[in-house]
Amino acid sequence: MAKGRYVVLFDGYCNLCNGAVRFVLKRDRKNIFDFAALSWPIGEALQSKFPELKDVDSIVLYDGDRVFVKSDAALKIAGKLGGLWPAAGVFWIVPRFVRDAVYSWVARNRYRWFGKKDTCMMPSPETERRFLKDK
Repeated sequence: MAKGRYVVLFDGYCNLCNGAVRFVLKRDRKNIFDFAALSWPIGEALQSKFPELKDVDSIVLYDGDRVFVKSDAALKIAGKLGGLWPAAGVFWIVPRFVRDAVYSWVARNRYRWFGKKDTCMMPSPETERRFLKDK
C-alpha cells in the first residue's frame, strides 16, 4: 500500500455502512481512501494479520502499519476528509470508552434501524478502482 493511502474496511451488507462509504467517497477530495468489505479477501487478510480484528464487525481503518476500529476509525477518517469534517476531531476529548459505547450501541441496532442487503455492496463504475475486491 502506498504511503498516504488508507483502506476502510466495512460491513458490505449493512445499509448504514454502505451509506458511510458513499459519504466518504463524496468527500475524499484527495482520493486517499480505498475500500473493502470485511468479507472480501483483503478484509480477511487484515483480520489474519491483526488478531485484534478477529471478531470485529465495525468500521476499520488500516494505514499500512496499524488498524483503528470503532470511534477511533471514524474520527481518523473524518480528520482526513475535506470541508469541515476534520472539526469532528473535537470528539477526541471524549474518553474512548464513552465514544465506543455509543458507536457499539448504533452498531448493534444498525440492521434494525437501517436495514441489511442480501448481497454485498458493489461499487459504481466511477468508483470501482477504489474498491479492493480481489486483492
